[in-house]
Amino acid sequence: MKRVLAIGLCLLLQGCTSTPDGIEPVKGFELQRYLGTWYEIARLDHRFERGLEQVSAEYAMRDDGGINVTNRGFNPDTGEWDEAIGKAYFVSAASTGHLKVSFFGPFYASYVIFHLDKNEYQYALITGPDRDYFWLLSRQKNLPDAILNELLEKAEAAGFNPKDFIYVNQ
Repeated sequence: MKRVLAIGLCLLLQGCTSTPDGIEPVKGFELQRYLGTWYEIARLDHRFERGLEQVSAEYAMRDDGGINVTNRGFNPDTGEWDEAIGKAYFVSAASTGHLKVSFFGPFYASYVIFHLDKNEYQYALITGPDRDYFWLLSRQKNLPDAILNELLEKAEAAGFNPKDFIYVNQ
């Protein structure tokens, strides 16, 4: 019985770092170019970000080769900033945009970069282990309409409905 539970737990944890069907992480990923501040342009709704505005993510190197992740957002209802600090590690090769991130102890979830402006590293589309998670990130607080529309089309082609997105007040 213990063996069955151990196998089940391993499968559950592996499922949290999986990729959604039909979504491939970007190849040729360069972490050093990805580090720094990104602004959240659009996302799917989740309780951990509900109501937050001016949301940003800061990525920095850790001494152990991982990545420090600091997510911040302003809650206009309370007038306070919310912050979550986590860590991330590559699931496989460092040249593949597929990481596992943890904000809560030993529990990790997928962070899958499935589209990236590889020329300038100015915007990215991210999902989690399934299509219940989506973020459109940018180095700038606002994107030109043409780029935003192109990214929304890519998100839709990947199986996301842009009508479900929350567009973040930056």
